[in-house]
Amino acid sequence: MYQDRIALYREIEAARNSRLIVYVTGDRRNLETQIHPEVLDLFAAHLDTFGTVPKISLFLYTRGGDTLGAWSIANLIQQYCDDFEVLIPAKAHSAGTLIALGAQSIVMTRQATLGPFDPSITTPLNPAIPGGPPQVRMPVSVEAINGFIELARQMGIQDGADLTRVMEMLTTHVHPLVLGQVYRTRTQIRMLGKRLLARHLSDANKIERILDFLCSESGSHDYTIYHGEAREYLGLNVSLPDENLYQSMKNVYNSIVKELRLTEPYDPPVFLGQQEQARYSFTRALVESATGGSHQFLSEGILARRQVVNEQNGIVQDVVQDSRTFEGWRYESVQA
Repeated sequence: MYQDRIALYREIEAARNSRLIVYVTGDRRNLETQIHPEVLDLFAAHLDTFGTVPKISLFLYTRGGDTLGAWSIANLIQQYCDDFEVLIPAKAHSAGTLIALGAQSIVMTRQATLGPFDPSITTPLNPAIPGGPPQVRMPVSVEAINGFIELARQMGIQDGADLTRVMEMLTTHVHPLVLGQVYRTRTQIRMLGKRLLARHLSDANKIERILDFLCSESGSHDYTIYHGEAREYLGLNVSLPDENLYQSMKNVYNSIVKELRLTEPYDPPVFLGQQEQARYSFTRALVESATGGSHQFLSEGILARRQVVNEQNGIVQDVVQDSRTFEGWRYESVQA
């Protein structure tokens, strides 16, 4: 399907008088991927086919991921151009919004959304999930911790002794080292956002207002920011695409949705249907351009029905066994 998208990429390049690179992290249920620093070398390979150019457009679809990875992507693209813009067909949340803050301009469709920053910390020291496997840990939301402390303050807890009791209560559920990492992450993402915005905004108060909203005032990680709010309330340089550009963006997005099956939740028993065994190959992320080919993150393997005996009660249970045979990046070149 990449070969079919090349013509669409060239349409967008002509419309924007730019070079286009596409980055998609899939959010298909149970097969989600995230922004990750490992794509930096892939981005560099595509950008090297552009060379230094006046303008680069990034077509971005993501629910978020690693904040330093997002920071590095925005910085890397800016090494190759004077004018960096982000095209958002649907979602560019959390770390995806951080990438967008690094752009001089943002083009959002009417259905496109940005989202607040609320990274989650996951370490071996995180709280265990009640009733879950012992190796699985509950993510700790940076803003949830901050919200708990702010709640205590609003309830009138101000003096040192009361705050000490609040912290003691918190540390009985969340390891102190995890709380320390939460603080560092919250401070870091604000710093990264400030540095990205400062490259194209000179109003320090405006920068602080944008970051206040994205870091805490929006109140929820699920809060969605449409183009009107991004432009009028936050003051970002956001525009709607014209009809021709909108159609090109929509065609690219629909092609990617179809290839990554984003609207189809992944359920192994449903995928197997009546079969006892079946091979699978799922595309889960993309980095593409018209000149640099397509890097595709794939998961491949075999699903098979098995019967296992519960050691505690002797009951035979039907399970679906997933034998993963490959997981990683594959490359598809541009056909001559």
